Amino acid sequence: MASATVSEVENTTVPIYVMGKKYEVPDTLTIMKAMEYSGYQYIRGCGCRGGVCGACATVYRKAGDYKIYTGLACQTVVEPEMYLTQLPFYPASRADYDFEEIEATPDSIFKLYPELFRCVACNACSKVCPMDVEVLDYVSALKRGDIEAAAEISFDCIQCGLCASRCMGEMAQYHIAQLARRLYGGKLAPKAEHLQKMCDDIDGGAFDDDLANLKTLAEDELKKIYSEREMEPAMSGEGWKPESSAGLV
Repeated sequence: MASATVSEVENTTVPIYVMGKKYEVPDTLTIMKAMEYSGYQYIRGCGCRGGVCGACATVYRKAGDYKIYTGLACQTVVEPEMYLTQLPFYPASRADYDFEEIEATPDSIFKLYPELFRCVACNACSKVCPMDVEVLDYVSALKRGDIEAAAEISFDCIQCGLCASRCMGEMAQYHIAQLARRLYGGKLAPKAEHLQKMCDDIDGGAFDDDLANLKTLAEDELKKIYSEREMEPAMSGEGWKPESSAGLV
């Protein structure tokens, strides 16, 4: 079966409402593309367009449904009679601190974000997260003083801010979790020996000759090396290792 032409695809349209105004858009578009199709120009809030930066948080309602739904505009496909808007930034204060001076203790987090203890465990934050992060779990871990658990649970957070938009305790959970990850990764987690070795190798000039050689190659040669390079498979496990150790020390 032949693929549909652009005009044929665009003939299959659905009505959506962007900030209250009705538009007819192709039913295969994401919210982000539908807004651009409707004439909106992104000045901010478009970000990576790949579902990982959190810049395009969106809230919407469906026809005949009282619930508020959330998602990322670059990933969520339009639906008929969808009422939507975007939240490129939700008001959420972030505490100021000197990372070099701050101590990696629960008290440091409590002093910077005392609103942490306003949590009523309603779990609206977890329900609204587009990355399925258990937000309440990491908030509860921090209230217990477990920075490591909070850092691990919040690892997939993309800082979209939707959790803060639904919080009855008026918290900015994602900023608090970011501090937990910074403290754990920078001051509490065991240092990676292999990383230190690689840094020492770089400082010692182990790759200087290889880099100097690459600088002498023509563009076509560089493209050939790049296209033929050994790549880690998308679904490889943590134990994957390259067949060739060339370029590694």
